[in-house]
Amino acid sequence: MKTLVTGANGFIGSAVVRLLLDQGHSLRVLVRPDADRRNFEGLDLEVIEGDLTDNDSLKRAVTDCNLLFHLAADYRLWIPDPDTMYKTNVDGTRNLIMAATDAGVEKIVYTSSVATLGINSDGTASDETTPVSIEDMTGHYKRSKFLAEQEVNKLVKTHSSPVTIVNPSTPVGSRDIKPTPTGKIVLDTIRNRMPAYVDTGLNIVHVDDVAKGHLLAMEKGEIGDRYILGGDNMTLASILEYICINQNMSPPTIKLPHNLVLPIAWFMERIADITNKEPRATVDSVKMSKKMMFFSSEKAKEKLGYQSRPGVEGLKDAIDWFNSEEYS
Repeated sequence: MKTLVTGANGFIGSAVVRLLLDQGHSLRVLVRPDADRRNFEGLDLEVIEGDLTDNDSLKRAVTDCNLLFHLAADYRLWIPDPDTMYKTNVDGTRNLIMAATDAGVEKIVYTSSVATLGINSDGTASDETTPVSIEDMTGHYKRSKFLAEQEVNKLVKTHSSPVTIVNPSTPVGSRDIKPTPTGKIVLDTIRNRMPAYVDTGLNIVHVDDVAKGHLLAMEKGEIGDRYILGGDNMTLASILEYICINQNMSPPTIKLPHNLVLPIAWFMERIADITNKEPRATVDSVKMSKKMMFFSSEKAKEKLGYQSRPGVEGLKDAIDWFNSEEYS
């Protein structure tokens, strides 16, 4: 049995790859020619070079595969040319799933995000049924993932594509080589670059638990259904407090109003437009932080047997990994 994984060099993707190899899967991965391959270096797998915008490479990648885990995505909260993100996340996802279906792939797990879900205004945890629309999507990343999910659902109905969707929350842990926006929070905190914070909340989950959820979705997930893969709902203040206590540091005590941070983020983006370097804060991230991004994984627990360890264990693994790799 041949299994294809896209995004295998990424944070969640590399954790999925390791679990699949542990279970004896014969693996093929699709990666860009210029991709950072440290996350799967030395592992026993077949590499196909290409990307989601190259249909020929998609057809080569899915040939003779039985299963597909589609994790590859353009995940950035600031991007100079948003069109490239939509071509990758929306068009690329549609083209890959169509190619896989036409090639006879038996089951597909598509990695979406909790970014596509509704958020309760009262701060309680949202689930897969919380109302949401495209108008609720802040920024190009969220919009592109929302539209990609819509394309996947269409293909399930019109193309008989055998897809189950998973919606990871905010993973943390080892091998966050980029790092992700949440990884940057951890890194900035342990490097004394987090003097203040805003009042927000995240659902923190260990990346290895998210990876296990992917395999459970492949095994037990219903076609056309979706499952939140999350962990603990934590305020940003409590996240920073845990990180600082772990590192024998004093946590930041200055809580900034969102409307004060917004013009600072706008100014940082204008500088980024000139330097072409990602800003430390973005307008979209500040807007998103106005809500408590809390989610429930009860459906995945009930239907898939999904479990997650305490979120702080993921934070500790992230801290230890950034320190061991001497990230600055």
